[in-house]
Amino acid sequence: MYGSRGVGAFAVRRASAVVLGAALLVTGCSDSDGTDDPSSGESPGAGAGITQRPKDVAPFWVNPDSTAARQVAALEKAGKKPEAQQIRKIAEQPVAEWISPEDPEAQARGFTEAAEQADRTALLVLYNIPHRDCGQYSQGGAADGDAYRAFVDGVAKGIGDRSATVVLEPDAVLHLVDSCTPEQFHEERYDLLKGAITKLKSLKNTKVYLDAGNAGWGKPDQIFEPLKWAGIDQADGFSVNVSNFYSTEDSLAYGKELSAKVGGKHFVIDTSRNGNGPYTEGDPNERWCNPPGRALGETPTVRTADPLVDAYLWVKRPGESDGECKGGPKAGQWWESYALQLAKASHS
Repeated sequence: MYGSRGVGAFAVRRASAVVLGAALLVTGCSDSDGTDDPSSGESPGAGAGITQRPKDVAPFWVNPDSTAARQVAALEKAGKKPEAQQIRKIAEQPVAEWISPEDPEAQARGFTEAAEQADRTALLVLYNIPHRDCGQYSQGGAADGDAYRAFVDGVAKGIGDRSATVVLEPDAVLHLVDSCTPEQFHEERYDLLKGAITKLKSLKNTKVYLDAGNAGWGKPDQIFEPLKWAGIDQADGFSVNVSNFYSTEDSLAYGKELSAKVGGKHFVIDTSRNGNGPYTEGDPNERWCNPPGRALGETPTVRTADPLVDAYLWVKRPGESDGECKGGPKAGQWWESYALQLAKASHS
């Protein structure tokens, strides 16, 4: 499928704990999976000493109680300081929060309120389009168009006037182009994406980047018109390389060529795991799924190599599995050994 897989199953698991850091920071509550000790008044990640990045370099919120931060605290408590130091490379960076269908309003409110308290911008991902991921590792999404509209409405209500940057529906447009999504769902999907952009852009301080695939799937000529049909004109721009591994150089070239075809729109690049570029061995259809030998890429920043690139972002959460392949756990679950591999191979 043109090497398009790469979002490949992601976030689907955070129902009860999805607002971990945000809810704990804002309300002081423990999460429902029992990992917190309510009597202590602290969350498991609190001891990791995670702080915000300089705002002029990376204005996005670092969740001090992320899964990676909790892992750092646990490793340090166990006396595994070298491992903790490696995972800290992930925990100290602003990483996107993927909004799940369970009470999206509460999630969006929790994350944006926590970010506002830290004087930062929340980085959010919406990944709930109906018929998502063509029945592969991240299959699912909203039950129908009405459910999706309600989901987006909830997110918008939760964000309110607070500062947020939203990456909208990884692979959703790409899968209309590569024939992965059946023809009978195309018209509805374009309508839903356009509606989501309109809704989110009605908010005072929200930026929206519609996903536009990656440098390895095909050519910009194949996707620029579908992006227009999906409402790119009303968005702030588009995202490339989400959950994939193509180099920043290749992603820049792809994004700049595509930008020229959609009115000079700016774009953002997911650099979370592209430090060693793409994996080129094994089954071409699963090179995107937990490939070995990869590395963390450029850390999130708004100081990029090109004026068309608004930011390098960590949209994929490094250390979380792409799916049950190559020995990995279910999509979106933390995989400590893989996280350590990414961190140890990084060039920082």
